[in-house]
Amino acid sequence: MPLQILLIVVGLGSLLIGGEWLVRGSSAVARKLGIAPVVIGLTIVAFGTSSPELIVNLAASFKGNGEIGFGNIVGSNIANIALLLGLTALIKPIVAHPSIVTREIPMMVLAALVGVVLAYDQALNAWPVDVWSRGDGLVFLLLFGVFMYYTIADALRQRETGDPYAQDVDRQTQGMAKLSATRCALLIVGGLAALGIGGELTVRGATGLARGLGVPEVVIGLTLVAVGTSLPEMVTSIIAARKGQSDLALGNIVGSNIFNILFITGLSSTIYPEAIPPRGHADLWVMLVFSVLLLPMAITDKRTITRAEGAVLLTGYTGYVGYLAYASL
Repeated sequence: MPLQILLIVVGLGSLLIGGEWLVRGSSAVARKLGIAPVVIGLTIVAFGTSSPELIVNLAASFKGNGEIGFGNIVGSNIANIALLLGLTALIKPIVAHPSIVTREIPMMVLAALVGVVLAYDQALNAWPVDVWSRGDGLVFLLLFGVFMYYTIADALRQRETGDPYAQDVDRQTQGMAKLSATRCALLIVGGLAALGIGGELTVRGATGLARGLGVPEVVIGLTLVAVGTSLPEMVTSIIAARKGQSDLALGNIVGSNIFNILFITGLSSTIYPEAIPPRGHADLWVMLVFSVLLLPMAITDKRTITRAEGAVLLTGYTGYVGYLAYASL
């Protein structure tokens, strides 16, 4: 048991380091190529904070541990809203930028809804099992491509018109230290290596821990692995909130959820179809409910997610974890 916990801790640490190195190296290369900083912030940096989830899912798929991969994505999306956003709002109320309310949160809700619908193959397609198939993966990826196209186009337009949110993303990326070509290459290669090692160790440790405790692998994925791979989003959002950049905190969390369900699930299920585990539908509905709940919170109180609403989200997450503990008995 201690060995499995050590593997998870070391694996998650490698994932976080690898994601940071990959973001720094890739951002510097993109900047050298003349790509607009706001585009880098919305693509490379957003991808980097979600890279732990991606690597864990790919490693789980190739090793046949689909429940770990499913739990990682669904659990990360739930934790991002209910745990991370709840904590961030308690630190400082979050003011939502209009584009987040009108475009990104609705897209996150749509992504969650599509994930739920595509998980009911037995009911809708008379399949013997419920699974995110390769066809479903292509649907996810298509929606992701459409979302990224409109996001980047809108960000470039807002940047030209002096929009504060786009300028904040711009400044964050421009503030990264300029690196030599050699150091960029070392960071990218080292980051990819650390991500690969971290994914392997995390999946191996999570699988062993689940078997040792006698609980379903999906429960470990929904809790320990999910929260661990969401640490980049947690750090980024809390720092942004403390600096008064609440738009970035909310945008980071919502953007990560969209990346998780559309890009990561789309890519992993296209490579290897992902079965929906027992009681997995309930977890998908919890993800959808939290996603929908975020929209009225972001619209009311002058587009502010208050401390009271943050407490509601945290209470909901505590209840969800309690449900998982009870269901695994």
